[in-house]
Amino acid sequence: MSGSAMATDATAPVSSAATVIDRATMEVDIACVGFGPAMGGFLTTLTREWTEHPDDPAFASTVAPGMPLQVLCYERADDISTGVSGIVTSARAIRSSFPYLNPADIPMATPVAEERVLYLLDPIGASRRSLTLRVGDVLLRGLGGLLGVKDSAFELPWTPGFLHKRGGLLLSMGQFNQWVGSQLMATGLVQIWPGTPVSAPIFAGNTGKDCYSVKGIRLSDQGVDRAGTPLDGFMAGMDVHAPLTVVGDGPVGAVGQALDRRLGMPPGQAQNEWALGMKMVIELPENTSLKPGTVWHTFGYPEPEIFGFLYVHPDRLVSVGIFVPSWLGDSQRTAYRYLQHYIQHPALWRYLKDGTLRSWGAKSLQESGKHGEPFLTGDGFARIGEGSGSTNMLTNSGVDEAWTTGMQLADAVVELLRAEKPFTQQNLAATYEARRRASAIEREAEEAKNARNGFHGGLVHGMIGMALAGLTHGKLSLGGTIPTAQQQIHPFSSRKVSGVKAQEAELLAEDARVGGRPLHDALMSARGWPEIELDGRLLVTQQDALLLGGKVQAMPGFADHVVFRDPNLCAQCAEKTCVAMCSGQAITQGADGAIAFEREKCVHCGACLWNCAHTPFGEHTNIDFRAGAGGLHSAEN
Repeated sequence: MSGSAMATDATAPVSSAATVIDRATMEVDIACVGFGPAMGGFLTTLTREWTEHPDDPAFASTVAPGMPLQVLCYERADDISTGVSGIVTSARAIRSSFPYLNPADIPMATPVAEERVLYLLDPIGASRRSLTLRVGDVLLRGLGGLLGVKDSAFELPWTPGFLHKRGGLLLSMGQFNQWVGSQLMATGLVQIWPGTPVSAPIFAGNTGKDCYSVKGIRLSDQGVDRAGTPLDGFMAGMDVHAPLTVVGDGPVGAVGQALDRRLGMPPGQAQNEWALGMKMVIELPENTSLKPGTVWHTFGYPEPEIFGFLYVHPDRLVSVGIFVPSWLGDSQRTAYRYLQHYIQHPALWRYLKDGTLRSWGAKSLQESGKHGEPFLTGDGFARIGEGSGSTNMLTNSGVDEAWTTGMQLADAVVELLRAEKPFTQQNLAATYEARRRASAIEREAEEAKNARNGFHGGLVHGMIGMALAGLTHGKLSLGGTIPTAQQQIHPFSSRKVSGVKAQEAELLAEDARVGGRPLHDALMSARGWPEIELDGRLLVTQQDALLLGGKVQAMPGFADHVVFRDPNLCAQCAEKTCVAMCSGQAITQGADGAIAFEREKCVHCGACLWNCAHTPFGEHTNIDFRAGAGGLHSAEN
């Protein structure tokens, strides 16, 4: 390790950017950012090839002659098992990596046994429903005996083929990541460093081609205050130089964001559609009739645009959750309260009511799919996983697709190593991108590309669009311009709150402003959503969910990762959707309208980034979501 580096070599905001900071440097062969399914696929494929050909000179280090290939992976969270997701996946790529996989070897894993699609009627009359849906609901209730409507739910007589995960697996993201990580660490061929956030990529220069060439990554500074100012004990983040940087840090990762800022998006591409996925892991009572491998997909409740799921794991555990999309046609986006109403829907509550909350979590989902694919390669870097636009929004599947992109990059890397070719954009495009373009996930991504466009015209319009795309393999769909995530946030207007008189809405808004309380929750109550009757076991406060459902930890010595660029703009904002959508109630408002961030409550879901209604910095919102350590810890998630 040696040398000094200018802070401006990397794109991370540093309070002392104009000064020279003495940074240690380290040379490795491959630097990896983020440990999730995509990185699991990359490292598993790479190490397997390495293990099968231990004497292959291709796996000799070029930066440390006489040593084997040096591969380091840095993960922001304090444990590699902190990924948040209940997963139902076809597992085609995962099974190809582990042909003798026994699901029983992975905690909470089980084969998919049964799939159902349920349309949930509104049992309390509080959700916003179009005239078409209201008429349909009346017909369903009236013909309930003939159609099999039970517990305010109508089961579709068939599950669309594109939703089927026959032969697939039910998994817990946390448990799966932990299992994959243990396989990798046992090889001794790669190093995985959790609790090590990466603040930014290091570009080769600021002009010409060097402006877009990546030569490594910069780890986050430690020993700083919340604003990033060095304190006693300051330790500058190390610069890790590598011929290849593999970026798999998800949809809100600091490195991926920095690449998008520097490179922009390919022509015609945009990441405009998002969703917050929020879930609970619940232990069912001993007499439950739900069988492991059961999969329910739901839509229609608590709001028509909110999709839900219930996955039954072994040992009487279920993952149950909702997806609150950016295109929710309402200004109220109180996700946690919506989740509590969701689990109390009669069709679910009959199974869940005597259960116990085991863990809870939330994450942002980049739902633009193929529309949101960024530049995949450049000189010295390649992108994999969800942040690379791999998620298929027709099949509601992302884990196996992410794993596949990692496998494809690993095969490309081995090919280039053996040919002794450098990791240039041209070479990576000819190997990694070529594999991706020729694969099934590319074909399926194209089929799904416009599948969800119709939802911007309402639920029925969207369901028709999905059916068209799914049944015709993408040949037919409902087009239309997709508005930006900020344009999808409905501005607050006291005259446009569904079911609430303007005068009452104005009083609620004034009370929220003076009392420093969120407006969205009060508006939900005024619209007819009943208050949640807490039982201290399953129905608990949002803050108690943080305590019962996992461990939230904010490591000291790091700068805040959520920063408000213009606090005055936040104070003037009437919507404050970031407050409503904050999964951990880490963003709060004061009596003067000012916004505050309590990182000790932040679960790193990233919802604030795309739920900011204002873009005063071009395409960038008033919220900057940077690298940060800590977050929610629960392997069950």
